[in-house]
Amino acid sequence: MTSMLPPEIFKAYDIRGIVDRTLTIDGVRLIGRALGSLAAERKRDAIVIGRDGRLSGPKLANALSEGIRATGTNVIDVGTVTTPITYFAAQYLGTQCSVAVTGSHNPPDYNGLKMVIDATTLSGDDIQALRMRIDREAFTTGQGEMRKADVAAAYYDRIASDVRLARPMRIAVDCGNGVAGAFAPALYRRLGCEVSELFCDVDGRFPNHHPDPSQPENLEDLKRRLREGDCDLGLAFDGDGDRLGVVTPQGHVIYADRQLMLFAADVLSRAPGATVIYDVKSTRNLKPWIERHGGVPMLWKTGHSLIKSKMKEVGAALAGEMSGHTFFGERWYGFDDGLYAGARLLEILSRHDDAAAILDALPDAISTPELQIPCAEGEQHALIAKLASSADFPGALDVIRIDGVRVEYADGFGLARASNTTPVVVLRFEADDREALTRIQSEFRRVLRAVKPDIALPF
Repeated sequence: MTSMLPPEIFKAYDIRGIVDRTLTIDGVRLIGRALGSLAAERKRDAIVIGRDGRLSGPKLANALSEGIRATGTNVIDVGTVTTPITYFAAQYLGTQCSVAVTGSHNPPDYNGLKMVIDATTLSGDDIQALRMRIDREAFTTGQGEMRKADVAAAYYDRIASDVRLARPMRIAVDCGNGVAGAFAPALYRRLGCEVSELFCDVDGRFPNHHPDPSQPENLEDLKRRLREGDCDLGLAFDGDGDRLGVVTPQGHVIYADRQLMLFAADVLSRAPGATVIYDVKSTRNLKPWIERHGGVPMLWKTGHSLIKSKMKEVGAALAGEMSGHTFFGERWYGFDDGLYAGARLLEILSRHDDAAAILDALPDAISTPELQIPCAEGEQHALIAKLASSADFPGALDVIRIDGVRVEYADGFGLARASNTTPVVVLRFEADDREALTRIQSEFRRVLRAVKPDIALPF
């Protein structure tokens, strides 16, 4: 039985693999049986299923549904939707359980599952427990029912009832042919925006550019549109709509860790003393900013499910990752939603005549985007474990090992961590000036070559 389920598809915060190779229809059906059984044990009688726009989505969602229903657990199919709309449906329909069939920002031949059972996003040991359940064939049996539901109108209503723009905004929206294209333009028009659309037709082949706004090359079309028109702002989304990219009319990319500053100031004005969580890839400018605005900063591991778990544990009002996930506990449900984050951003910026000036005024530093070192499957974890145990960093103020190795200096930081979604080592560097950036990168070059002499570095 386990031959259908390669262990490497069970990632730290979701299940993900190459369709028909590592992620098969039979394998997804077994995962459905494990999820349906877990839901039944938690006294939950239904699971919402949604899927993104990938070509493999319908067949995998169907297999998942069959597996869940074979345990006696019911299925509510919400169709082709963003991952956050699937999360919303679990709240709105009262199931507290959902599975989004999505490959997120992976290439078109990938797909996967983001899973919530009993209001908890599965990660780490919970995901490994699913694999062990399948190995043991520890399934309940029964005959669950399936029904369809359309929650888009309720989703728009929920956001429009809460988010108010002070003035109409003109925005360009690039969905990269991901599933967000079916919802983002309608949502922002509902909020009173004039929307210029780029690649909003859903096409799982992603023919124009890859839907991953954390990579600068994927924002070039949006920058071009902003230069041509009179828009106040550009918004970009990843393949399943849970991450937001922001570009100003001048072509400046406002990464999510800087977006989080604006959100933190806004949220803390209503929730003084609240905790704001940010991940290890984020700018070190966040800590003093959050403290200055009356909040409690907390550095934590990268990963949407790990962040959500930590938010719940400490009761955080807000959290964010540099890659584009933002989580609002205040006025929202605590899950990451790129479209909702865009709405909250527009609400704040609509109070000002010059939105770009507000964004550009946020504290900044010289920094790199996410840099990646390709590895063999699983090699990234071994490399980072070796680095964490052996590397020394003379002159560092602090070496943080909660997720990879983040080295803090008086004038910047460097990070190397193992990705939990793709076989790469992720690097990021930030500094007060070019000289400091070069010095910190040379330190990382030294320690990385010490653990792997033939390593090909992207800096």
